[in-house]
Amino acid sequence: MRFRLGFLRRPAAGFRPSRLAWPLLAAGLLAGCGSLSAPPQTFDLRAPDMVKPARPGRAQLVIAEPTALQALDSDRILVRSGDGQVSYLPAAQWSDRLPNLVQARLIQTFENADRIGSVGRPSDKLTPDATLVADIRDFEIQAGGAATAVVAISAKIVSESTGRIVAAQVFSASVPAGVTGPQASAALDQAMQTVLREIVTWASSRI
Repeated sequence: MRFRLGFLRRPAAGFRPSRLAWPLLAAGLLAGCGSLSAPPQTFDLRAPDMVKPARPGRAQLVIAEPTALQALDSDRILVRSGDGQVSYLPAAQWSDRLPNLVQARLIQTFENADRIGSVGRPSDKLTPDATLVADIRDFEIQAGGAATAVVAISAKIVSESTGRIVAAQVFSASVPAGVTGPQASAALDQAMQTVLREIVTWASSRI
């Protein structure tokens, strides 16, 4: 007796699967899934151009990278609710880690003000008279009630010759804000520019 195993018959040439069929199908499915979620909007921070004029000095200042708690040491835009819960603005991010951005814009603000001899990073091989050490205490949207952008930075001037703190102060500003990426980033940028102007005016008179 003979049995016909039809399911083992060789398929017709037109229906023969290719060895590349499954890898290509999988790649297509993955690409399709990736296209469903749009990339986050990226926002930058600006250095203010207008700083109260004063006679240029000759001091050299180094700006250390600011410190920050883990929640702020990222490229995410922080949102704090009324009960203190921390989250991040969805689909929005800064163009770099926040401490890097603040350091860069602080240096540019000093350069725009032209109030001291030179300013740079620790890696710029300056022979500084002082170092500006900063800590980012707040850089967030406070969403309890009316949304507000809050920026607070603690700054210390450390003498290079003695290693002592010459002056220290906390600078802060708040601005009404929205909760979309463009609104939140613009409000935080505005608050930060106020803080940067105050830091430059304060520090340049003490070195």
